[in-house]
Amino acid sequence: MHKDFIIVESPAKVKTIQKILGKDYDVDASVGHVRDLPSKSIGVDEDHDFTPHYEILHGKKKVVDRLKKAAAKANHVYLAPDPDREGEAIAWHVAELIKKANPNIRRIQFNEITASAVKEALKQARDLDKRLFDSQQARRILDRLVGYRLSPLLWQKVKRGISAGRVQSVALRLIVDREKERRAFVAEEYWVFKVELQGSEPPTFEAELWKLDGKKVWIKTGEEAEALAQELRNSPFAVQDVKEKQRRRQPKPPFITSTLQQEASARLKFSAKKTMSVAQKLYEGLDIGSRGTTALITYMRTDSVRISQEAREQAKAWILERFGPEYYPEKPRYFKTKGSAQDAHEAVRPVDVQLTPDELRPFLSNDQYKLYRLIWQRFLASQAQVAKYWDTAVDITAGRTLWRVKGERLIFPGFLAIYTPNEAGKEVALPPLQPGDPLDLIRLQHEQKFTQPPPRFSEASLVRKLEELGIGRPSTYAQILSTIRSRDYVRMESRLFAPTELGFTVNDLLVAHFSNLMEVQFTAQMEERLDQVAEGSLVWTDLLKDFAAQFYPTLDKAREEMAQVKTGKETGLVCAECGRPLVIKFGKNGEFLACSGYPDCRYSSNFVRDEKGGIQQVAKEKQQLEKVGVCPECGADLVIKKARTGSRFIACSAYPKCKHAEPLSTGVPCPREGCSGQLVEKSSKRGKIFYACDQYPSCDFAMWAYPVQKTCPTCGSRVLGRKSSKARGEHLACPIKGCGYREEISGEEP
Repeated sequence: MHKDFIIVESPAKVKTIQKILGKDYDVDASVGHVRDLPSKSIGVDEDHDFTPHYEILHGKKKVVDRLKKAAAKANHVYLAPDPDREGEAIAWHVAELIKKANPNIRRIQFNEITASAVKEALKQARDLDKRLFDSQQARRILDRLVGYRLSPLLWQKVKRGISAGRVQSVALRLIVDREKERRAFVAEEYWVFKVELQGSEPPTFEAELWKLDGKKVWIKTGEEAEALAQELRNSPFAVQDVKEKQRRRQPKPPFITSTLQQEASARLKFSAKKTMSVAQKLYEGLDIGSRGTTALITYMRTDSVRISQEAREQAKAWILERFGPEYYPEKPRYFKTKGSAQDAHEAVRPVDVQLTPDELRPFLSNDQYKLYRLIWQRFLASQAQVAKYWDTAVDITAGRTLWRVKGERLIFPGFLAIYTPNEAGKEVALPPLQPGDPLDLIRLQHEQKFTQPPPRFSEASLVRKLEELGIGRPSTYAQILSTIRSRDYVRMESRLFAPTELGFTVNDLLVAHFSNLMEVQFTAQMEERLDQVAEGSLVWTDLLKDFAAQFYPTLDKAREEMAQVKTGKETGLVCAECGRPLVIKFGKNGEFLACSGYPDCRYSSNFVRDEKGGIQQVAKEKQQLEKVGVCPECGADLVIKKARTGSRFIACSAYPKCKHAEPLSTGVPCPREGCSGQLVEKSSKRGKIFYACDQYPSCDFAMWAYPVQKTCPTCGSRVLGRKSSKARGEHLACPIKGCGYREEISGEEP
């Protein structure tokens, strides 16, 4: 008897879906993409409607042969990669490779890996969506054209091995532009006033100066502040007005990809990449004891806040049972998805709300538990009753000043009983107050402050900005952030993005010569045009022709006019040894100052930029210390140091007074199933550098090559190693013994 055959994207889903469907189905995985553009050439015929030339990925022939063989024996083949454009592309390429073995091919997709969702998907099987595939294909070719044409230009002009990308370069521009704003910022002095007052009944309370002579307060000097303070010490304080009202606070919608990454960053200190990695495991399914392998959350790449009626009923039942009818709104709550969203699938939510975080805790890693709890709480809170506050606003007069204090009292917690947002305020208690009541001055404070420059982007705020501007899509945010870090265009300082000298240089060259490509609006409009391809209102080849008509002439002009900084970037400084100009050079270990007279003069020095961007040379004895953040224990600088055996680590610069130290992380999650660790730099007793899980000894994963978070298409390993040899040059290789997979490193955006 022939069975039906289901092909999924990830091997981790095979067991979960096989358990759901039983013996009448065979289930296997493509292990991600099976075909792509070639790695050694551009693979696009630019003279003939941008026809792509696809190849089976290196190491995937065995996978393809296995899928063909199973398809030939099956009644029907159901393609079930992830429910997004990338998944549609994987399904399309698999179909192209197996259709001769079995033409009975249909596409299915599900937002959650549950029995009802999978069985319903089989009932709703459809043909492959060529428009969706064309949209992904256009995006892939766009990125290939930009990467393969721009990156070699940067190798020639700046440094070999770096890259430019259609989306990553615009994200870098946001970071660089913010840093330039910070450098141009001029701080202004101002003074703030607070008073502690007492009415006829306790408690005492604080009020802030709001207006002076009926205008907004802006006290610029200490002299002005002291004069006003003296005046206020002799002025009676009295209540002018009291306003009271009830306020209702609405819960936030369930998570979408961007808000999940933002909240996980703010609450859990997770990177966007880590958030998506942990969420992927929760989506694919985990062993939870007697229930076996079970999927815990819905698909995590989404920009829709919609939820199913079944999920809404689940939430209602849980809230009524746990808290009672007063905690559920009179009408079920619906959230509106923004106009630019795809709305292809639901918000990120728990598959079964009865599986509480505490019940699952014994079966989850610490990171999995934290993220599941966040998703579970946010979803249930989104369906609960509003919170109710009693707000009091009091205006107080004293001479020619007006003061204001706001009191807040929670009178009904509603959704806050389940989930408290980060920005939730604290209750402020006020005594009974009436207009005309005199107040006693207990304490008067005036404090000097200075205006602050715009803050650097964190991962959360950068994702929020990218989403707000329409740059990228939910599935790309984590990769964008990871790419600009891996290219050494930015470094993290106290979990904030700071552009490196290389990042500044690449950005400025691209902005000067590819102004259109680097425009935020242009990139956002390209996303809209890709959406039009998916909707069928724009032909994908027309999109590429329009892009090429602008891009190619600009590229030709840049080849002729772009400045050459590979030999050194001018600084305006002179060599301390020979008097010739000092230039910035970009080496394997980062940027440094060097004499332009090399090799006659071999002077070199490390350097840092001050707050205004000025270059400060670093004394030789301090050059091995690179500042990377602020010590969480004492507030001193964190610096990179070297151990005796050669590996680097992060330590407090105040040592030995403060002994805080931590390993130097690569930012790559440990690939071992179920482990929530990160790979960090280590060295053997003989001084050889390797990379190991920071959860040792509970996890002993280790590898010699520098880790890159990318799935091996042959064995499914979640990490590859970056290697370099005379025969192969720089390339990626699988660290799993016996696998043997290798691939060249191209200059394009991944």
